[in-house]
Amino acid sequence: MSLPTLSSVVALGANIICNKIPGLAPRQRAICQSRPDAIIVIGEGAQMGINECQYQFRFGRWNCSALGEKTVFGQELRVGKGASGWIEQHVLRPWGLTGEAGGWGQGWSGGGGTRRVRLRPGRAEQLPCRPQVLEDRMQLECKCHGVSGSCTTKTCWTTLPKFREVGHLLKEKYNAAVQVEVVRASRLRQPTFLRIKQLRSYQKPMETELVYIEKSPNYCEEDAATGSVGTQGRVCNRTSLGADGCDTMCCGRGYNTHQYTKVWQCNCKFHWCCFVKCNSCSERTEVFTCK
Repeated sequence: MSLPTLSSVVALGANIICNKIPGLAPRQRAICQSRPDAIIVIGEGAQMGINECQYQFRFGRWNCSALGEKTVFGQELRVGKGASGWIEQHVLRPWGLTGEAGGWGQGWSGGGGTRRVRLRPGRAEQLPCRPQVLEDRMQLECKCHGVSGSCTTKTCWTTLPKFREVGHLLKEKYNAAVQVEVVRASRLRQPTFLRIKQLRSYQKPMETELVYIEKSPNYCEEDAATGSVGTQGRVCNRTSLGADGCDTMCCGRGYNTHQYTKVWQCNCKFHWCCFVKCNSCSERTEVFTCK
């Protein structure tokens, strides 16, 4: 989300700016018009989330490369994509950009051997996990006040966890996300449910886990319909067996090898009087990119 500075917002008028921001619900648009300064902060926060997403997925075929464009709150976040759960938890929900804006809500219910999600219109406050990840990791910090270091009085406050810490945690949840399927109600006025597609006998998903309906595409080729930019030209690791390895990253298309030589002055010594003499050092490196 690219937003102008506060001074330009005031100059152009809050109504004009807020009407140009896509995806806002009426209530959110009203907040934007009454508090344009808050929208600037929200935009900065959304950008932080996008940057963190790109860091967490930097070794994957999908590396959040499309985020930051007009599709940031669009095709990548179609309900059901595995990646959409991570983005919504980490990028959108903390800034109030889901719920009313999306026109949907979730509530956990059910028993026996299945775990269901009831889909119905609702507010962001009704969503599971909302900022629960943040709330569970808020820490209490205190500072003592008194003569000579004594703690006559104490001032305490709660602090948020580091953004990177939350990013690591949500990436772990993304890796362990559970696929579910839609089960249509058989009677009128009953909500639609989500049921785990492949039941796990050892564990039920917790309310803080991520679920998805539709598997993500492989993101090997460029596809505007899914927001995929493909992996052609991506840097890969020839010796890695992980997601950043050339075999996986390049989707079997092979890779190109680029050789670079870096030359610099080294082992410099001062000689009396008065000059500095250096040796010339060089290093040869190879970089591999997907075909």
